[in-house]
Amino acid sequence: MSFEDLTSFINALRDARELVDVRQAVPVDQVIACCADRVSKLPGGGPALLFHQPVSADGRPFAAPVLINALGSEKRLSMVCGVKDFDGLRARLALLLETLQTPRRTLLEKLSVLPTLKEISGFFPKYAGSGPCQQVVQTGDAVNLDEIPILKTWPGDGGRFVTFPLVFTQSPKDGKRNCGMYRIQQFDRNTTGFHVHTHHTAAEHMRQALAMGQDKLPAAVCIGGAPALTFAAILPLPPGLDEMILAGFLQGRPVKMVPCQTVPLQVPASCDYVIEGWIHINERRREGPFGDHTGFYSLADDYPVFHVSAVTRRKHPTYFATVVGPPPQEDAWIARAIERLFLPLLQQTIPEVMDYRLPFAGVAHNLMLVKIHKSYPGQARKVAHAVWGLGQAAFTKVIAVIDQHGPDIHDEAAVARYVLDSLDARHSFEFVLGPTETLDHATRALHFGSKVSIDATRPMAGDPGTGTQGTGITGLAGDPPVSASRPGAAMPDLAGLEIAQHWQAAPGVQVIELSKTRGHQPRELANEVFRRAGQSPLPLVIILQPGLVRKGDLEALAWAALANIDPERDLLFNETPVQVDGRWTLQRVPGHIAVDATRKDARDGFARDWPDMQVHDAATLARTREILAAAGITMPTAGLPPGADT
Repeated sequence: MSFEDLTSFINALRDARELVDVRQAVPVDQVIACCADRVSKLPGGGPALLFHQPVSADGRPFAAPVLINALGSEKRLSMVCGVKDFDGLRARLALLLETLQTPRRTLLEKLSVLPTLKEISGFFPKYAGSGPCQQVVQTGDAVNLDEIPILKTWPGDGGRFVTFPLVFTQSPKDGKRNCGMYRIQQFDRNTTGFHVHTHHTAAEHMRQALAMGQDKLPAAVCIGGAPALTFAAILPLPPGLDEMILAGFLQGRPVKMVPCQTVPLQVPASCDYVIEGWIHINERRREGPFGDHTGFYSLADDYPVFHVSAVTRRKHPTYFATVVGPPPQEDAWIARAIERLFLPLLQQTIPEVMDYRLPFAGVAHNLMLVKIHKSYPGQARKVAHAVWGLGQAAFTKVIAVIDQHGPDIHDEAAVARYVLDSLDARHSFEFVLGPTETLDHATRALHFGSKVSIDATRPMAGDPGTGTQGTGITGLAGDPPVSASRPGAAMPDLAGLEIAQHWQAAPGVQVIELSKTRGHQPRELANEVFRRAGQSPLPLVIILQPGLVRKGDLEALAWAALANIDPERDLLFNETPVQVDGRWTLQRVPGHIAVDATRKDARDGFARDWPDMQVHDAATLARTREILAAAGITMPTAGLPPGADT
């Protein structure tokens, strides 16, 4: 079943018991977002929420309801795409994306894709003079963004943000259209920020405009409409592919486009709101902070100002929103769909890949688990470097590779145990430097830092640590990896150390909470723990600031440990300089590994600001608990730091 607009999707969600209607008045200032944040922590992503009476912070009612967490489960995302599950999504879209991305060299290869190309041609956008998104038109002094129930999602946000926008721009150079998703902060009734990262298409459009002597760029910010539009805008598509073609493919019919009222762009007719205007490229204003998908606030910075020239909408619109923050959230399920969708393309480029996983704790770019069919020494490292060469996968901070002898890659707990049991400080890790995700706050510089691959495959002759250069072309070296965190690994006596507390998070993992009073203190602490342990194996030691995660919340622990490190800087080893074959090197004790996941500052040589974790205040959590209880939902506490819900 396809959905021609947001209303039909809402009705289908209600029929499928995937929607909870909240009919009491709920503020758009944090409370709606908090409800969605908490519900998303339920098994399977929780239900979609429709708030029928959103109100402003001072109690002023809005005319439009707010829909949130609508794409926050495998079932609901599959409904959008007309399939039963993510396997069906992969089957439906894999051939399409493979056809568009694979070069065809011979005539036979080119002829083989003609049926698919013919099918695609049937989903090119259709153009009309007007549509439902323009049933109400406001221009000039009538423009008032205050009438739209735009959410403030976290207490530290710089204002209200449109979080599910379909942002249309086009190249002033060749006229090609792009639909991206860039957060939009409302400044006042007719201006917003235009937040776009340097590697995004809209940023390139602005650079092109400046090169052509133009200081303004037309843009249209669409909200709602057929849900396939939103999913298509999120997918990392091949360069040059119009997102509206993919949306048409997903919904089984072309997207109907209509011309904007005040800018030279076309937008989907089914949208609930369209905010038209001009990006003043050289006019900058402070935008943010914003509680981002990393679980930490992205810092305020100066971005171009978007001047609104018109707001058009349906007579009875629904405001489509999302909230991002400490995982899992709605966006985690979208990332899971993308993970499944792009597996065939990953295998096409790296054929030894059996499967891969992006755990929710890795917020899409901090951790990738890869399972390969290993045939030769060093293959895990080759695979990691190949992944780092693939588009946005270049930003992946940690890549852990297991082989065909390891557990099911989707059993994340089993994979974690398997990797921990294989860790050897001497040769499990390879660090590289390169581009990093813009929102990664822990990197040594904006857009640049370190990444690490972890080789947890069974060693073959020639692999580091096997003591052999290999004698043939087949066969494993023999024994499984030697466990550096094997049973018997234990912490030494920590009496007298400057720590807040310590606790065992899991077998082979120990957490030490440290209130820092000076620079590089975690490294000093790790060195002292190493010294006290002598040559005895240790658990993996994770050093955190106090109060960041609850004891027993392993998902939050993994998230915090990954988010707060620049790997080459913050993975700590027990190292001694030795001379081997005439050159100096660092010799490591195999079972001594610590992770400095504490906050960095100038005392550590860290020049940038370090953001805070996103946490709702006690009053908002209490109000959320009441609202969810009235809907028959017990509020989860997963992901909240200690004491946050009291």
